Amino acid sequence: MSSRPKIVEATAVVTPPGFEAAAARLTDETAKAATGLADTQAKVKQGMEKAMKTAEELMAFSQGNLEAMVKSGQIWAAGVQDIGKQLAATAQASFDETMSTFKAMSSIKSLKDAFDLQASLARTTMEKTLAESGKLTDASVKLTEQALAPLTARVSLAMEKFAKAA
Repeated sequence: MSSRPKIVEATAVVTPPGFEAAAARLTDETAKAATGLADTQAKVKQGMEKAMKTAEELMAFSQGNLEAMVKSGQIWAAGVQDIGKQLAATAQASFDETMSTFKAMSSIKSLKDAFDLQASLARTTMEKTLAESGKLTDASVKLTEQALAPLTARVSLAMEKFAKAA
């Protein structure tokens, strides 16, 4: 190894003309790109937050719809059960009246009394049938209104939400 010192020559850095202007432009463009990227990221984040909020609202609304359907079904089932009980009670009463009339017929002495008793049974049966039919119709209409009430409320709410969104 040689013990001679190395000579280092200083070289001057020569920048070509326009280099500084190009570097300044590049710096400006890089800053603009960074700002644009930050703006884009902020817009994407805002869009995602809005999409998430909309999805959450949609889920909550859908859950409300499901709850309304369940409530409507419960009302309908209970109402049908009540109407069934009413029909059974009416049928039992009609059967009891018919049996009572037939028992009474066994003790009748004349044909005219038998016809009168039979006519009376037919008339009262027809009157009760018409009255019960009216009650059944009223109960059915009322039940339908009650069962549809939760669903109607959800439709009204949906219309309000869509009106606001439009």
